[in-house]
Amino acid sequence: MSDVAVSRRPTNTPDAASAGTILIIDDEFEIRESLQTLLELEGYSVEVAGDGEDGLSHIASRPFDLVLLDFALPDRNGLEILRDIRERAPELAVIMITAYGTVENAVNAMQGGAVNFVQKPWQNEKLLADVSAAIGRRRAEEENIQLRRILNKRYRFENIIGKSEPMQKIYDLVQQVAPSRSTILLNGESGTGKELIAKAIHMNSPRRDRPFIPVNTGSMPADLLESTLFGHVKGAFTSAVASKKGLFEVADKGTLFLDEIGTMSMETQAKILRVLQDRKFMHLGGIHEVQVDVRIVAATNVELRQAVKEGKFREDLYYRLNVISIDLPPLRTRKEDIPLLVEHFVKKFCEENEKDMVDVSSAALHALMDYNFPGNVRELENVIERAVVLTSGPVVTPDLLPDNIVGRNSALSMIGSRPDASLFDIMEDAERRIIGEMLEKCAWNQTEAAKRFRIPLSTLNQKIKRLGIELEKRTIRENPS
Repeated sequence: MSDVAVSRRPTNTPDAASAGTILIIDDEFEIRESLQTLLELEGYSVEVAGDGEDGLSHIASRPFDLVLLDFALPDRNGLEILRDIRERAPELAVIMITAYGTVENAVNAMQGGAVNFVQKPWQNEKLLADVSAAIGRRRAEEENIQLRRILNKRYRFENIIGKSEPMQKIYDLVQQVAPSRSTILLNGESGTGKELIAKAIHMNSPRRDRPFIPVNTGSMPADLLESTLFGHVKGAFTSAVASKKGLFEVADKGTLFLDEIGTMSMETQAKILRVLQDRKFMHLGGIHEVQVDVRIVAATNVELRQAVKEGKFREDLYYRLNVISIDLPPLRTRKEDIPLLVEHFVKKFCEENEKDMVDVSSAALHALMDYNFPGNVRELENVIERAVVLTSGPVVTPDLLPDNIVGRNSALSMIGSRPDASLFDIMEDAERRIIGEMLEKCAWNQTEAAKRFRIPLSTLNQKIKRLGIELEKRTIRENPS
């Protein structure tokens, strides 16, 4: 059935479990034998079943990464078995195999939840690539699910997303400092998620059932900020027609998050210092001290040490705030988190806009990974919201991303976040993007894409392999055989 003869080796090889576990459901012994031998040579652990019910019994007895499912089975139709698999193990990847490669069958299989459709006789190299891609996607999805479970369990705040080493260190630090009463200073560029970390600290502290009050100290004039923080008595100033509590009182027994602390006036800084020292303050225009128990989490996007040297920030307040310091990394230094963040924001904005879930094409994701994001996570969130709102189809493609991200304004913009890249690297990136976009336009039909490029199909296949272009977003493609 296949194009290359293979020889058997034992299933229980040391690397079998790491490569993946596969179930073959096919009524023809020769097909099962050929597929099993081919896959075991690649290090997969393989089990076989001769009909649909036997296959479902295997799935019920142990987990698999992938099922190769024949379309025509003696006891039940393959599509019926596919539906049962999706109900019992929705995360399980399924590739349909058939000798009747009609478009209708392919469409039915893909609509039923199959990740791919292979026609007999298959090409070994292509089949192995399909299997590897399907198992890779399944494991990545499971890793993301497990990561979200860990994050939700540990922090109870789902918007903190990231598996990179810098973020893992921050998660550990948050878990350590949250139970304490210590003041915390968050350092980081705008858009790095300082308020999210502050909330995570609050939610993991004994104060979690009390208020968390955020205030942007840089968005208000000094007099309004002091009134907001400390409150005032009736008649304290012209418009004070009634007494009003300040946020320090509202946040009593809870947490007060002071964002952009470096922009406060020196007078306001002195009053904040007194609260930190004595846990007391007076309303504007008042004569009585108010006792409060408030934890302060402050944040800044400027270097406070430098501000102290320049006389713009009180040194004594800096040391009071900087009891525990957490530095938040910019997004450009943790790009491995971008795919997780993209997935999170796509889901969020599809739900908010009541749209069906969409995917992000590999070319669009590649453009996002290449971009430096000076606005950090906040900028990425805005970009994904725009793309989700503007897309009219099931996939976000590069044309839905801003010009500065996809580099439509300048050929040199491809250097982007790689200032040390060689000319060869830049040209390779450009070639990867061009081929990826053409494949998307051709619904991932490589034969059609090769025709439009006016190159042999073999040349295109070599480029796809060399450039590492993922074919995971493909739809039905013409089988080269």
